[in-house]
Amino acid sequence: MKEKSQVEKAKTPPAGAKKWTGIPVSSGVAIGKAFVLHTEDFLDVPRLKITDRQIPEEITRFEDALTRTRADILGIRKKLSDEIGRDQSDIFTAHLLILEDRSLIEDVISVIKDKKVNSEFAFSEVVEKYFRAFTQVDDEYLKERVSDIRDVARRLMENLAGKGQNPLAHLTEKVILIAHDLSPSDTATMDKQKVIAFATDVGGPTSHTAIMARSIGIPAVVGLEQISREVNTGDLLVVDGNHGIVVVHPDKRTVEEFTREEKRFIEFTSDLDKLRNLPAETPDGHRIELAANIEFPDEIPSVLAHGARGIGLYRTEYFYLNRTDLPLEEEQYEAYRTVAERMKPYPVIIRSLDLGGDKFLSSLEVPHEMNPFLGWRAIRFCLARVDIFKAQLRAVLRASVHGNLKLMYPMISNLTELQSANRLLDECRKELKKKKIPFDSKMAVGAMIEIPSAALTSDSLSREVDFFSIGTNDLIQYALAVDRVNEKIAYLYEPTHPAILKLIKEVIVNGHRNKIWVGSCGEMSGDPAIAVLLMGLGIDEISTSPFVLPKVKKAIRLVSYKLAREVAQKALQFGTGAEVQKFLHQKLHKILKSLEEE
Repeated sequence: MKEKSQVEKAKTPPAGAKKWTGIPVSSGVAIGKAFVLHTEDFLDVPRLKITDRQIPEEITRFEDALTRTRADILGIRKKLSDEIGRDQSDIFTAHLLILEDRSLIEDVISVIKDKKVNSEFAFSEVVEKYFRAFTQVDDEYLKERVSDIRDVARRLMENLAGKGQNPLAHLTEKVILIAHDLSPSDTATMDKQKVIAFATDVGGPTSHTAIMARSIGIPAVVGLEQISREVNTGDLLVVDGNHGIVVVHPDKRTVEEFTREEKRFIEFTSDLDKLRNLPAETPDGHRIELAANIEFPDEIPSVLAHGARGIGLYRTEYFYLNRTDLPLEEEQYEAYRTVAERMKPYPVIIRSLDLGGDKFLSSLEVPHEMNPFLGWRAIRFCLARVDIFKAQLRAVLRASVHGNLKLMYPMISNLTELQSANRLLDECRKELKKKKIPFDSKMAVGAMIEIPSAALTSDSLSREVDFFSIGTNDLIQYALAVDRVNEKIAYLYEPTHPAILKLIKEVIVNGHRNKIWVGSCGEMSGDPAIAVLLMGLGIDEISTSPFVLPKVKKAIRLVSYKLAREVAQKALQFGTGAEVQKFLHQKLHKILKSLEEE
């Protein structure tokens, strides 16, 4: 919706300079010298034959390395907890779980015994299988979990070899860290006073490393592909974490330009920060709720820091991924309880399992599907695997007494599915009541509207739930028959397509008719102009990435509800998404211009 800033515009770099464009994952601008972290291939180890008598000794070496690695991670977790709080240190709980994975440990011991090889080689062979399994899927979330396994594996291998573990310990000046990849423990143990930004070849916005960077306030750009091979330690760099730009060997003019950009960004964020504790209320008194989408409990500080009044979408798939066994009910309960307590009194909407597509436990026997994203997934999977579903439902119910928890089901396509899910929830209530286990008997239950059939039958669905949350990412994908990650047809993915706006309006009207509130939890809500449009359509809550919430809040506080309704009414009359976009720009550009300074 906005015009690119001067910095963001593609310009010809000065002679000798090179501009890289990647994925911005942590805001801010930094200018400084590069420090290139070259991590050797720690899995490239020799295969050494051992005798039968040496097998017990080799297994002991491996188990000792496990113990030392566990102690290392506990130390990092405590250090990080002392520095920036428990929420961010919880990242390393996942690392401890990897170390305690009995399947992995037993596989390594089996290789040592069966092949009579050294523990380094046995461990590298087993871990390589894990890497291949995770990197071959199309899901970015799963791919990013590889960095967690790699981080733990590297640390364990270093303990086996008796090497030191902190390559960033000897920095003597402020630097911009460049690497192929940065592990969570790299970012956790780096000197925050010395490392002012980082840029990596790989990574994504939902990786632990990205979350950590945002938490400690370091500008970061990832997904730069080959930058670690072309930059040398000592090179002058600019890292723009707002737009995903890295400039190598910038000239004086470029440095001055980005220095001004950094100053503007600081002023811009300072201005938005003043809105943190203010409501999302229009000048004429209409108020909506702003909430945040999260993947992990350790994102809660960011949620609160950006002014969210709740969590509108708490994805729970991470419990079931990056492991070979099923999570216990108790494990889930503890996590949900923690989130409820930390967010109290604000609401937390937990989305029940959206497993399926290419997100499955490795221990589950899943038949190959031609169209997995239209197949056995989400609520369909849960209704077939009642044991898994009910364990989660009981965990949510038990945690509900510790805060303001709500539950919603994903990918509902018809009334029968919704009623079946509610019946299972009732069964769980009865089971807990029989065991005298407390729970909130009035916990709100909702349905995600992300399939056209659900939108078109939302009148009947609304009689079965307490709220709707429109999952616009999938609704757009399914309604327009467009794969949103396919670059060849990306132009067809239009959030403002008239069909999408009419489906959203249909859901809102039906929900309100039956006295339930309606929210939106997709990426389109993060665009300030589209957020205003959604408000005009009658949406009650917007939930999106915490990092865009301040801009959305400011947009709502700038535009009257009267104007938003007029804009929405007119937008419904256009025939193309492009016409809607043009109209939004014409009507809202002047009012929202102050939001384009970032």
